[in-house]
Amino acid sequence: MQHQPQVTDGKLPIFVFPTSLTFFSDDQSSHKQVLTLYNPYDFPLKFKVLSTTPRKYTVVDSEGTIRPRCCVDVVIRHVDICINNEGVKDKFRIQVSEYGQRKILGKKDVMSVLFPKRETSPPKEENFHSLSTSIAGNPELPQTPITTRQTTGRSVTGPSYIIIFTAVMCIAALAMPTHGEKDTKWPEYLHLSLSQKLIAAYILGLVTMVILKV
Repeated sequence: MQHQPQVTDGKLPIFVFPTSLTFFSDDQSSHKQVLTLYNPYDFPLKFKVLSTTPRKYTVVDSEGTIRPRCCVDVVIRHVDICINNEGVKDKFRIQVSEYGQRKILGKKDVMSVLFPKRETSPPKEENFHSLSTSIAGNPELPQTPITTRQTTGRSVTGPSYIIIFTAVMCIAALAMPTHGEKDTKWPEYLHLSLSQKLIAAYILGLVTMVILKV
């Protein structure tokens, strides 16, 4: 038995990551971006990608199907890198409908901007100084010593255990049965609601972006 989400006025929540696209004229590797479309529902979705300025972009597989509880990657390439397009805000619109149906269930807009250059210089290091443990002119306030903590200077080469643990927990949550499903293998308290699964899918998308950037 499939658990159908309640859709009001065609406003089915759509999950897309990232929520905006950033291109840089001086960085050729940024001229190709990937949009990940998630389907946390129990039925397949048909998607279509539209653009306010289609002449400036090429989209690989601008239409397709997302299987239940799966995701697809849509590759978007900026093909008109020039100074006249820098700073101009374009939009992509993701439209979805139930597979085999024409009615639009939901839509999501993604902003796209081309910047002149990517800032590669590291931020200027700020100087911090010790604070006095005494508070002059205000003897009523408690004079609590301030403890400073020094970092080790160790470089991080991969995602932390917390990020990996969070991703695993989200995947496990999405694999759990949904309320209303007749699954005798799992106790009733492990049957999650659709809202809980949507939250897990959203967090998983954010964690995935963090892992890819590490």
